[in-house]
Amino acid sequence: MTGPVGRRVRENRAEILRIAGSYGAGNVRVFGSVARGEDSTDSDVDLLVDLAPGTGLVGLGRFERELRALLDTDVDVVPADSLKPGVASEAVRAAVQL
Repeated sequence: MTGPVGRRVRENRAEILRIAGSYGAGNVRVFGSVARGEDSTDSDVDLLVDLAPGTGLVGLGRFERELRALLDTDVDVVPADSLKPGVASEAVRAAVQL
């Protein structure tokens, strides 16, 4: 996570994890261009998370909005259990633990 957005993620790691925990999300991992260090100033952040049972779409949306405000960029939060098996294994393999 060496690009401009990746640096913001690293600098705000503790706050990201605090926000994640407040929405029942754990095992937060970064994947995509930010994880590969290929991000630019307009890149989004892709997060793979484990969600607590009962976390709904409204909570997930609020979680994303808080992270967007914190990081000043688009954020996609992807529940790990929502991925198809082939996609999940690739995402997990390429992900960086936050």
